[in-house]
Amino acid sequence: MTKPVVLIAEELSPATIDALGPDFEIRHVDGADRAALLPALADAHAVLIRSATKMDAEAIAAAPSLQVIARAGVGLDNVDIKSATTAGVMVVNAPTSNIVSAAELTIGHILSLARRIPAAHASLASGAWKRSSYTGTELFEKTVGIIGLGRIGALIASRLQAFDMRVVAYDPYVTSARAQQLGVELLSLDELLEQSDFISIHMPKTPETTGMIGIDQMRRMKRSAFVVNVARGGLIDEDDLYKALTTGEIAGAGLDVFTSEPPQEGGSAARLLDLPNVVVTPHLGASTDEAQEKAGVAVAKSVRLALSGELVPDAVNVAGGVIDPYVRPGIPLVEKLGQIFSALAVSPVTSIDVEVHGELQEYDVKVLKLAALKGVFTNVVSESVSYVNAPLLAEQRGIEVRLIVDGVSEEYRNVITIAGALSDGSQISVSGTLTGTKQIEKIVGINGYAVEMPIEKFHLVMLYTDRPGIVAVYGQKFGEAGINIAGMQIARRSAGGQALSILTVDSPVSDELLTEVGSAIQADLFRQIEITES
Repeated sequence: MTKPVVLIAEELSPATIDALGPDFEIRHVDGADRAALLPALADAHAVLIRSATKMDAEAIAAAPSLQVIARAGVGLDNVDIKSATTAGVMVVNAPTSNIVSAAELTIGHILSLARRIPAAHASLASGAWKRSSYTGTELFEKTVGIIGLGRIGALIASRLQAFDMRVVAYDPYVTSARAQQLGVELLSLDELLEQSDFISIHMPKTPETTGMIGIDQMRRMKRSAFVVNVARGGLIDEDDLYKALTTGEIAGAGLDVFTSEPPQEGGSAARLLDLPNVVVTPHLGASTDEAQEKAGVAVAKSVRLALSGELVPDAVNVAGGVIDPYVRPGIPLVEKLGQIFSALAVSPVTSIDVEVHGELQEYDVKVLKLAALKGVFTNVVSESVSYVNAPLLAEQRGIEVRLIVDGVSEEYRNVITIAGALSDGSQISVSGTLTGTKQIEKIVGINGYAVEMPIEKFHLVMLYTDRPGIVAVYGQKFGEAGINIAGMQIARRSAGGQALSILTVDSPVSDELLTEVGSAIQADLFRQIEITES
């Protein structure tokens, strides 16, 4: 019997090859050499890559037998996930392989800034002996602020507590009970900025978090404060950072990631490289022998699972494996419902129920619970979210999760609802279904209000007291701002009571406009939703 072909497109550790085992024909190619890569993909069933190999639409089209693309690392910028999904190709990565390495690099940046190690080294290496020029500061009894208390943030917290530092954090999705368990004090973002001597950012990069630390935030910091970013380029506004560093608004910065990598000459990041109060590294968060080996072994195991037809927990686009064809179309729907759910949450989530109603009760739907959690955390945490780490992310945050299945669905063949309780005592829910022969993904309920709206990339959800003229108010304001409303549904339970509007818009809405419109209609809830495709 012919063995499946596994193509190794970049240098991986011997442990990776060992983890694949003897059941495959292993071939090697230089993935960066396009002329060599494309023909080598012709009969490959799996390809293992790192960062130099681009698996774009052309490469995927050149691989008709391909079943899985495995990225031995966290980022997937070099993989066209949409094209892979369309072609039925599974994409896997190693979402937890670098968390220790990233946490330790953060500590290295903090120590380098505090004791001015890189500048002192460069001075001494050039022949100078200037002890008095490189006086630093101790970490002892200082305050470190962690923005994003996920897995990496929690590791950093535990390590810096060993320095007898006070650890505070801002994370709108972490409960006070979880923070207390970690020995961390939760603060608002403004409070954290004002009180911290060192600030480290560990957030996902989304439209809401891009540029979240700009000049206004830096002016809230102590003039002696240092800021560190080893998470995602663009979380700190680089032009504003340059301004703050050169005018003395803050004392220094440690950067491992940049908006453009490598920093382009003349760009905003390039100016930062020349500043004496900046410590930089070339995106080394995952660059340890241990992290590389963990990543290779993890994706090798995923390849084995995928090619044997089993469930692949680290798949980022499809769960794979023994999932009934009737259940499978619900996976991307539920992931999107999870994203909508988390966008509607105004305080930390304490419990989540994934409710499956209708004909689906006859099938194994455990994967829909995993898909719901994957969606909930996709735009919430800095690390990649998969079917294997999503339940762990919920457990770490003290979120109780249940799967509820029954055969009752009055209006649709199947309805899936994600319902949850928040730490402020409120509850939220979002329901969805697939309709028609084309299996159109639709929202059919939000917080108990019945709607029916195809799921698109951008939505706005608003709750307000029902009264004449509201639609005209927000319609005019969005029109004046050039925001096109492509669809709209309004639901209410009684005249003069609360009304819920859900809009489909063609482009994102600025925070300033959201605030302006929300104030104009006196909205009790006004949230923007941007769906991230898996």
